[in-house]
Amino acid sequence: MFTVALSRSSVPTCSTSVGTVAVVGLGYVGLPTALALLGAGRPVIGLDVSSARLDAIRSRDVDLLPSDRERLAAAVDDPRFVLTDDPSLLADAAVVIVCVPTPVDAHLVPDLGPLAAACATVVAHAVPGQVLMLTSTTYVGCTRDLVLRPLLTRGFTPGEDIHVAFSPERIDPGNAHHAQDTTPRVVGGVTPRCTDLAAEALLLTAPSVHRVSSPETAEMSKLYENTFRAVNIALANEFADNCRGLGLDPLEVIEAAATKPYGFMPFYPGPGVGGHCIPCDPHYLLWQLRRLRIASPLIDTAMTAIAGRPRQVVQRVRELLGDRGRALTGARVLLVGVSYKPGVADLRESPALEILEELHDLGASIAYHDPLVPTARLHGATVHTVADPAAEEWDIVVVHTVQPGSDLAWLAEQPAVLDATYRLPGVPAKAVL
Repeated sequence: MFTVALSRSSVPTCSTSVGTVAVVGLGYVGLPTALALLGAGRPVIGLDVSSARLDAIRSRDVDLLPSDRERLAAAVDDPRFVLTDDPSLLADAAVVIVCVPTPVDAHLVPDLGPLAAACATVVAHAVPGQVLMLTSTTYVGCTRDLVLRPLLTRGFTPGEDIHVAFSPERIDPGNAHHAQDTTPRVVGGVTPRCTDLAAEALLLTAPSVHRVSSPETAEMSKLYENTFRAVNIALANEFADNCRGLGLDPLEVIEAAATKPYGFMPFYPGPGVGGHCIPCDPHYLLWQLRRLRIASPLIDTAMTAIAGRPRQVVQRVRELLGDRGRALTGARVLLVGVSYKPGVADLRESPALEILEELHDLGASIAYHDPLVPTARLHGATVHTVADPAAEEWDIVVVHTVQPGSDLAWLAEQPAVLDATYRLPGVPAKAVL
């Protein structure tokens, strides 16, 4: 059952009831979360199993929004901000927040290894009175399986001497318009008391907290959020293909439809979907449903379409080269932008990597240009960005991601340009997917 959302104005602040907070996993979610908590005046223990990641944070060599980069510059010298790989320090925290990745493997099967290991560590070092909160997107029931049941085995009584909840992360990397302090949070505890205490901690960095009746409801809400996006992106891609077949501009169609003030939300086509959420999260739901023999054909079809989108890019490259009497084998192909979205250096699940590798396998001579990504790993080898793509000759340029501030005027001189973003103006030889 849903209840009325809490806000800072309607709930007593937790300035006296929330002490030290431990953040387990200092990646794209954990590090901004830790910095926000420190900014809210709480001592923070940042735990990560990777010494390289800890060193990168200490040296400020991490991918963050400018505002978080300023916070980090101040935090690394703050004695209240402890960076460690020692899990025994978790016993010093009043609240422990788990923010580890939940990827899928090459077969699109959930990889629960990092989350299971993190939860086992948290449970092993749990002490009476703590609030233990998962934020990593996962399957429905994971909080009970990986945290609650092991705590029961240790003799804890949730809601009395330990408190367990799930609150899905809501961080949009590289997007300053969706900051933590302006984004509501959802939380569901094992008991009402668990929900109350978790909500108090969340209100340190969120404008409001929407309480739900269980961790399972909160887990499913996150899966719904990102599955909604996946299905609509798959639809936008399909509509773009339809528009090309009918000789129409898909963005003009989308912008026209978006003038309707109700019943429509614009989604945009592209070369595929990358990052930590959309290519992965719906597969946690599909994996669980398959085990229960529950069909979900719409979601299944959408995720299959999303997975196949990079191959469509490769096929379109082949078509455009063929139109100019050029074979793909031996063709010089440059891909502009390899991160999964503008404004970040994140290559996780980026369609660009699959596109480049498949072009290479088909005999093309590949290269990339991305001012935010100096090197990338392709087929196990390190490839460096082309610093000045305008100084070289290319048979075709594929525009995958346009990084902020990029000057792409040189594309006007290229013999063929595949605009997989659908947004490039004034390029004479431009084609779209």
